[in-house]
Amino acid sequence: MTSVPLASRAIAPCVARGSARDERSRVAARTIADAPRARLDHDVSATLACGRDSRSATGRHVAMSSLSSRASCASLVARPPAARRGRAQVARAGDASSASPSSSSSASASSSSSGKMRVAISGASGFVGTRLVAKLLAGGNDVVVLTRDVEKARAALRGVFSSGTIAFADPSRWPAAISGCDGVVNLAGEPISTRWSPAIKAEIMASRIKATKRIADAIAACPADRKPRALVNASAVGFYGTSENRVFDESAPAGGDYLSKVCQAWESTALELERTSPETRVVLLRLGIVLDRDGGALGKMLPTFQIFAGGPMGDGAQWFSWIHREDAVGIILESLSNAGLRGPVNVTAPNPVRMGEMCAALGRTLGRPSWLPVPDFAIQALLGEGATVVLQGQKVEPSAALAAGYKFKYERLDDALGDILR
Repeated sequence: MTSVPLASRAIAPCVARGSARDERSRVAARTIADAPRARLDHDVSATLACGRDSRSATGRHVAMSSLSSRASCASLVARPPAARRGRAQVARAGDASSASPSSSSSASASSSSSGKMRVAISGASGFVGTRLVAKLLAGGNDVVVLTRDVEKARAALRGVFSSGTIAFADPSRWPAAISGCDGVVNLAGEPISTRWSPAIKAEIMASRIKATKRIADAIAACPADRKPRALVNASAVGFYGTSENRVFDESAPAGGDYLSKVCQAWESTALELERTSPETRVVLLRLGIVLDRDGGALGKMLPTFQIFAGGPMGDGAQWFSWIHREDAVGIILESLSNAGLRGPVNVTAPNPVRMGEMCAALGRTLGRPSWLPVPDFAIQALLGEGATVVLQGQKVEPSAALAAGYKFKYERLDDALGDILR
């Protein structure tokens, strides 16, 4: 399962550097943060644009503090009503204005015809979310980050991008932020790689259900002409339960263990949208084990291999249905744009391996031995019931992604590890 931390705070302004122009920046930023909700149209959100400090016919750029070390500045952008949909509008310092519904529809048509997307993302600061944000912005798309803590999310995404338009919305603004978006990606949920107490298990379930229901309700409440075309909602291959000899594609039934029940409830909540908002396509991302250097399972395994102490967890016979992070993001982007993708989609590479093969391949790539297995009892002592995540697996095939025409960049584990660790 992919898990992304959530917290709660309201949209907050950046702090500008000292100068007369910066004082106007602070006034404008305070106005957006403090304006009563009634003064803000349903498609108004606080938008930060990274780029040069310039003024153009499209609107007034109010210089703000640097969003990241790679960005030259962060600006609060005012756009005329015909601009692309959902952006914050500041007519003048100290005055917050909103676009009319008719002008917002105009913006929607303009965005769709340009081939660019406006995408709302929850869990944007997580392992998969950060790369998804970077890819979307690099492609010239707009991103709205749905978060419970704006400052924390902004800090986590600092350095992820150097250009593009990104907005941050706290839960009170989610309906406004989602309205007019082309798609919504929900990756939010509490981490599962921990010791499972009853309280932790309840939070693992609740965090996924609550975020998904909030998003589904916000989409259902959108006017018909401003509903997102797709909800791409995370789930996990844990949906199928575990097995050492069965092969699971998207048509396989659900398992009966705790993680399977979490996935079933998660997916059922997202699928309610098919009843309340049939115009919106629902895609269920059954994520496998996402690999990259700076996080996930591989990030935890690398240190032990680098000190010549690596080896499989347990007996090494459990299936390891992996995917390179680039392909995980690629399938999400395909799900947003490909109207043929609907329902469950296994987000795994076409060639799963067993844990022992994974560790041997990692050792070869690093030039290190894979000789020191971690015994079952040690993992169970550390994680308790949560050891299921590590000691049991499932062999999963990405039938839906392949049928939809998705071309994997990394089909084989050696190629993926070679790219990640080169």
